Amino acid sequence: MNLFRSGPRGVPEICNACRAPKFHSSRRIFYRQYSNKHSGGSSASYTRLWVRSVGFVAVIGAGAALIQSSRGIILQELHAETPPASAEIQIEKPKRKKGASKEDNRDLISSQHAQVKRSWDSPGVYAWGSNSGRVAAPDLDEATIKSPRRIAYFDGVLLRDIKLDRNFGAAVTEKGDLVQWGTAYSQETTEPTPTLKGKSLIQVEISVDRILALSSSGKVYSLPVSQADQATGPKPSERIWWFPLVSSRSPISYRTIQPPNLSYSEKVTQIRSGFSHLLLLTSSGRLFSSASSSTDFPTSGQMGIPGLTWSTRPPGPYDQPHLISTLAGFDVVSIAAGDNHSLAADAQGRVFSFGDNTSGQLGFYPSADSPYIDAPSLLPIEKLYLGTSLSPRITSVAAGGSNSFFTIDATRIAKRSDDSVPRPQLGRISADTWACGHGVYGTLGNGRWTHVQGQPTKLKALSGLFEFDEQTNRVVPIRLRRLTVGATHASATMDNVTYVGASSSGTEHDTNWGADVLWWGGNEYFQLGTGKRSNVSNPVYIGPLDMAAGEEGVGAVARKARKEREEHRFQSTPWGRVKVNGRWVQMEQRVECGRFVSAVYSGV
Repeated sequence: MNLFRSGPRGVPEICNACRAPKFHSSRRIFYRQYSNKHSGGSSASYTRLWVRSVGFVAVIGAGAALIQSSRGIILQELHAETPPASAEIQIEKPKRKKGASKEDNRDLISSQHAQVKRSWDSPGVYAWGSNSGRVAAPDLDEATIKSPRRIAYFDGVLLRDIKLDRNFGAAVTEKGDLVQWGTAYSQETTEPTPTLKGKSLIQVEISVDRILALSSSGKVYSLPVSQADQATGPKPSERIWWFPLVSSRSPISYRTIQPPNLSYSEKVTQIRSGFSHLLLLTSSGRLFSSASSSTDFPTSGQMGIPGLTWSTRPPGPYDQPHLISTLAGFDVVSIAAGDNHSLAADAQGRVFSFGDNTSGQLGFYPSADSPYIDAPSLLPIEKLYLGTSLSPRITSVAAGGSNSFFTIDATRIAKRSDDSVPRPQLGRISADTWACGHGVYGTLGNGRWTHVQGQPTKLKALSGLFEFDEQTNRVVPIRLRRLTVGATHASATMDNVTYVGASSSGTEHDTNWGADVLWWGGNEYFQLGTGKRSNVSNPVYIGPLDMAAGEEGVGAVARKARKEREEHRFQSTPWGRVKVNGRWVQMEQRVECGRFVSAVYSGV
């Protein structure tokens, strides 16, 4: 086509050069030069010159005619392109099947509805990631589990909490009993085993070598991970609840951690553990800290007690709790612990950080002279919104590994010097998520691979999101319902509008849907659930859990079936009252990120 387009442009230029006026002008110049040179020549010489000129003109004319003829041939070959065939309009076939029940058609219309239904019909635990300690799959010897897989022991079981290390796992059942598994617990055991029973546990945390569990009464238990240590260690006396005057020895070894000088109604309501330290939050908003490992005493200031070391600790048990007096007077409502650092947020929306800061995980740029901060330091979150008409307030904190996360409600306000904010936008809240710390694995979730991030950076994928709530008929911000952080990866469950009210009296278009879940960070052991091993620096979705679990090991047939089905992203089921094992319970799906392992479980 370019040849045909250049031909018409080039041919007139050649023809214009051969036009008579230009040729005659050249001929006159040539004739004057020749006549001046041979002014004494005869008429025969002039005649020969004239004949040469005429011959030259004839040759040039023949060339021009030939070019014009070629141009005509080219122009004759040019023709309009055949118009493309009109697009064929195909109407999408309806997903509903004739003769199918209403519920079956709902499953065909919405994969989210099918996910909610499966989570109710088959509660349990899905796990994936590192399996070197037989945590993700206790019955398999594979090094990694690449996609979500059910742990058979927990089929039909509801849990209160679960925590995962690469070498051991711990969970609290619906009845409040502790269950353990993994090679660090026992090399011979290939399925979870109940250990601490009858304590009405509601929360569990893990350190490098111990398990910390909180009971509904506020009592904190500390027991070794190893089954052998539980059997050979000191066993405390226990009173028989139906006969208080009689006591007996506990079947396993454990310790209790009790903060001193609690008021009559004050009790521990939250615990968080790192590698070697434990945070204990009471119902009065007071924060205590203690050692949580029997082998390593905290050395990076993560306990929040200036000058406290193994040599300067007061007399008494090594894991005795200490009141963090720096936070006295602050009503602490949320706490978080990384490997060697701590976070505490109060009711006024302020956040304090202390401990290791070598990667900037405290929200401050690290210093070679002071690699850690041993006293709670207020993080100036107002600086994150300088130059804006937004007033920030911390709503929750999360931590894991060498990373910290903060969720902030930024409210639009009017300033005296700023009249550009429309009145309808005053009071509008933007829910933002910020992160700091080690980002080389993508754990910051900001699209970058930063080694050290001292100043908090915003996760744009999880910030400034809004949706229309049909029930309230207004636009609402989308916050995070839950943020869990592992050693190198993280997951966020969105607090988007959910619906689980589909009933038999509704239409087949009345479908349930859950909360969106996103994942990012390190993926060296397939812990993100994407099926790939590459790290991810921006939050992404993964496929439905049952789809991956049902197709594991099937190969090409499963992949083909997966393509043919219109499966969407995984959504966690929100709180709902459902019938499980013949009884009505309130349950939801929760996500837990551990040390190179991930899990989704049915929680109560």
